[in-house]
Amino acid sequence: MELALVEAGKARDMDEVPVGAVLVSPDGKVLSADHNRPIAECDPSAHAEMLVIRRAARQAANYRLPNTTLYVTVEPCVMCMGAVIHARIGTVVFGVHDPKWGAAGSLYDFTKHSALNHSPAVVAGVCEDACRSILQAFFEQRRAKH
Repeated sequence: MELALVEAGKARDMDEVPVGAVLVSPDGKVLSADHNRPIAECDPSAHAEMLVIRRAARQAANYRLPNTTLYVTVEPCVMCMGAVIHARIGTVVFGVHDPKWGAAGSLYDFTKHSALNHSPAVVAGVCEDACRSILQAFFEQRRAKH
């Protein structure tokens, strides 16, 4: 999660919403790390989670990434949880819940949806204070500018 927080800082420095993600192999090797870039990329799907999943899948030459662990500073949204499920990621570890977009227990819980063909494990609240702080500071600063 510390590496995900470093990535979130990179997003903040680009004036993107500070979310960072890291995908780790079953043996603990970092497969991919990235941060939010939808503004810079002019791509609404350029969330940190999507970017790390795409890169790891290309490296593996496989769209499935079983038994991997995704660390992300904020609870994944509907789009990102859909990608997690399609990729068969084993575990999602996140820092802070997202009551407006979260799809791993806050707004929706895709992990318990019986119609879906994969249910990743979820661990919430890892480095929660640090993950919340970087988001709150970003939005406070953004509001102060406007």
